[in-house]
Amino acid sequence: MNASLKLLIALVLSLEISVTKSISLNIILVAFSFVYVIWHRPSWKQFAYLFFIPLLPAFGSWSSLYLYGTGDHIHMAWVMFTRIFAYVWIGASLTMTTTTDDLLTSLEQNAKLPSTFVYGMLGAFNFIPRIGHELNTIKISARMRGEVLHFWSPQIFFKAILTSLNWSTNLSQAMTSHGFAEGAPRTHYQTIKIPSWNWPVSFVIIISSLAYLIFSPLR
Repeated sequence: MNASLKLLIALVLSLEISVTKSISLNIILVAFSFVYVIWHRPSWKQFAYLFFIPLLPAFGSWSSLYLYGTGDHIHMAWVMFTRIFAYVWIGASLTMTTTTDDLLTSLEQNAKLPSTFVYGMLGAFNFIPRIGHELNTIKISARMRGEVLHFWSPQIFFKAILTSLNWSTNLSQAMTSHGFAEGAPRTHYQTIKIPSWNWPVSFVIIISSLAYLIFSPLR
């Protein structure tokens, strides 16, 4: 499915469950997201993260509402527990099946996101692997001067910000030298089109969740 439509569906479903109190809908969304993610064959490590990382915030929300809530607190405790898992699995169905490049490129071509923003974000994401290397360089340089820097030391962040400013200048010059002009019309080496079947599928998913909230006795 097209990355822009997947993002749209994820945002709409997340908004729906954030303003409703349906436990069953949360469970259904987790189940469908689970199947979708499994279909794309994630690694066992990613799969374990999706199960165990949400447990702590989900249990924290559940216990605070279950033990100290008022009114319909037991129902709300389970709503919050399942809602956190629903958020995580809906997000995983987007992030684990779509690359950053595909999403940003699709948003530029299909959602008309400004090219300056898209290519700036692509440049920033491509710099992420270099950040760890740069932090290690800063630590080693400080150690050669007899100074030990920890991850909470403000000097690291100050030096990292200065380095990032230098990178941003280099990135801007590189884009300009490759013919990038802000606001100018662009052609694309790879044109991303939304397949015709994506629209009815997206419509059915969104309408089905709304219809479930309105008509299901389990809501």
